[in-house]
Amino acid sequence: MKSLSGKTALVAGATRGAGRGIAVELGAAGATVYVTGRTTRTERSEYNRPETIEDTAELVTKAGGRGIAVQTDHLISEQVQSLVQRIEQEQGRLDILVNDIWGAEHLAEWHVPVWEHSLEKGLRMLRLAIDTHLITNHYALPLLIKNKGGIIIEMTDGTSKYNQNNYRISLFYDQAKTSIIRMAWALAQEVQTYKCTAIALTPGWLRSEIMLEHFAVTEENWQDAAAKEPHFLISESPRYVGRAVAALAGDTEVERWNGQSLSSGELAQVYGYTDVDGSQPDCYRYLVEIINAGKPANVSGYR
Repeated sequence: MKSLSGKTALVAGATRGAGRGIAVELGAAGATVYVTGRTTRTERSEYNRPETIEDTAELVTKAGGRGIAVQTDHLISEQVQSLVQRIEQEQGRLDILVNDIWGAEHLAEWHVPVWEHSLEKGLRMLRLAIDTHLITNHYALPLLIKNKGGIIIEMTDGTSKYNQNNYRISLFYDQAKTSIIRMAWALAQEVQTYKCTAIALTPGWLRSEIMLEHFAVTEENWQDAAAKEPHFLISESPRYVGRAVAALAGDTEVERWNGQSLSSGELAQVYGYTDVDGSQPDCYRYLVEIINAGKPANVSGYR
């Protein structure tokens, strides 16, 4: 990985999961990383989870960077505007913007048709998944495009190719995640004249804090979950997609990816990074060739 020393990053939605993994890996590469979210050590969001932005910031600093926690609700324009103004005042620049704001797992009603799905929950999901990204881009991009080489990463679930052929088992969720892919493509058209790059990026089957709890395992013994779900062996830690972002941010030819939809697994084949266990899980190829094909779990050749 190339050093990101001197670079300033904003990871919007870095309280937990992929956002935390990305923030830590940017820190490990030497960047100054602003980490945002709604949950602090004194206040919890509607998620009511224990992870905090202060915890993430400390992990960034411990990894070798500088983590700065700023409580921000990315649906509130004034808070996002204030955040960007603070970054400009303190750093004078923004080189990396990662839009990982989400926080809506608890709103999804899986395998429920749109006419039966809670409209209130569905519309709230779309606001959390889409409006937050639009608001953040509106305020952050004027600072980012001041310097050539800026990069915007729109975090989602699924690649354009995969989502085109696979319904994501909830119309609201399907719209939420697929819309972000198109958003990244549209952003690419707007920032390319400023020599900046916008990319849609997805992790594979992520071992987030919530997913680990679901299977009653930890990151230390996550493979035990295979007894309940054999396909879980293709899963990856949040640090894997974090290394994807760090690799993209350090690539002097990153413009070649402008507007594209990419996964952590396929980028590992290009940049050569590994997950924390030294493997290179390729989840989306596994999904198509094994899970969707109805074959028994077998990760040989896929990680």
